[in-house]
Amino acid sequence: MSRILVVDDDSVLQRTLRLNLRARGHEVSVAATGTAAVTAFFAEQPDLVILDLGLPDLDGVEVLRRLRQSSAVPVIVLSARQQADDKVEALDEGADDYVSKPFNVDELMARVRVALRRNPAEADAPEEFASGGLVLSFSAHRATRDGRPVHLTPTEWRLLAELARHDGRVVSHETLLRAVWGPSYGSEHHYLRVFANQIRRKIETDPAHPRHLINEPGLGYRLSL
Repeated sequence: MSRILVVDDDSVLQRTLRLNLRARGHEVSVAATGTAAVTAFFAEQPDLVILDLGLPDLDGVEVLRRLRQSSAVPVIVLSARQQADDKVEALDEGADDYVSKPFNVDELMARVRVALRRNPAEADAPEEFASGGLVLSFSAHRATRDGRPVHLTPTEWRLLAELARHDGRVVSHETLLRAVWGPSYGSEHHYLRVFANQIRRKIETDPAHPRHLINEPGLGYRLSL
């Protein structure tokens, strides 16, 4: 049985999610504000968080930032905001998935199942990738560039892990999107462009001329020694 924290100020939606999640065997707690969500998260240590962005006190993205300071627990953002920039910001801050309101309950439950599974890319990634001053320790979630710590978000780790487990071979855009964000993704190539640029700024000596994270136009990406 998984413990799931639902963060939303809509009491009807709270009740709908509680009923559907409990019917599938999950333990559910709810929070209606960002402050209450942060408190409940650290008190209850849930296995997954379903998080609305439009909360009455703290913005949901700020709640996500606070959770990510100390935890990599899966977070599914559930929001009426449908602009690409809002989705990219939430994913950049470490959200595992983004579901727009209104939504199909069965689809959301499928995404919950995916998020609760252990990520196969990280499980199959090599223990360490080291090249030219860059060290990525997938087992410890620790990165350094010329001996200096590099902070990577959970989504950035998953993307690099999926590339690393293919041992320098090109991984298609569709494969990367499904491995990192879930089976319902495949056409959101702009996600990859945004995250690739962010990762390069962190791991490359010269982000404009990357040595490690290589884009093969029209094909996909590869992680190169």
